[in-house]
Amino acid sequence: MLLAIDVGNTNTVLGVFDGDKLSESWRIKTDARNTADEMALQLRGLLADQSIDGIAICSTVPAVLHELRSLVERYYPRVTTVIVEPGTRTGVPLLYDNPREVGADRIVNSLAAFHLHGGPAIVVDFGTSTNFDVVSAKGEFLGGALAPGIEISIDALAARGARLFKVELARPRSVIGKSTVEALQSGLLYGFTGQVDGVVRRIMAELGTSAQVVATGGLAPLVLAESETIQHHEPDLTLIGLRLVFERNQ
Repeated sequence: MLLAIDVGNTNTVLGVFDGDKLSESWRIKTDARNTADEMALQLRGLLADQSIDGIAICSTVPAVLHELRSLVERYYPRVTTVIVEPGTRTGVPLLYDNPREVGADRIVNSLAAFHLHGGPAIVVDFGTSTNFDVVSAKGEFLGGALAPGIEISIDALAARGARLFKVELARPRSVIGKSTVEALQSGLLYGFTGQVDGVVRRIMAELGTSAQVVATGGLAPLVLAESETIQHHEPDLTLIGLRLVFERNQ
């Protein structure tokens, strides 16, 4: 059984693969203050009696990655572990000015999207930030765009607007909101949908061809029904990419 761990700024997603099948997955809060021992207790509670013979990790939070290294060394010393970082074989050529700047999650997502849907492809990852990652017809990472995420925008509005507040991320009755709550929901939902469709169309125009558009991330379902450009929803995209990277490094 392979344990895949994707550490994001807001949430950490874990999954267990039996061969190429994802048998279970969990989403927990990312806390950079947690120690390796605390993480080990969480893992034992989630995994119960499942036997792990491989671990694949990617992280955008350096402090958590440091503790995960300690966790693996102490609690899983005999388990083959692959951490996605500079020097790890991913099979994804990085056509970027400074390849070391590319987040591990973006590389892993690009690999998984190309594996599942071919290329060219555009991955839209709805997380703390909204990432647009562009994959060529050959599976190369071409670059992309980064924008503030939906939750960050909600927090900023609530913090900076004297009479504004945090609202549930839900579809309002109409675009023209009849209350402050609905007006905020409308602006967030249709504003971000318009952003996604606009950026995707500009990327395709620059590529000079159409592309497979793949959505992932915890907030993707909010935009899926409204978007005119998203074609595929892969909630486990990063976990699948981690499995592929693990297999490439055996």
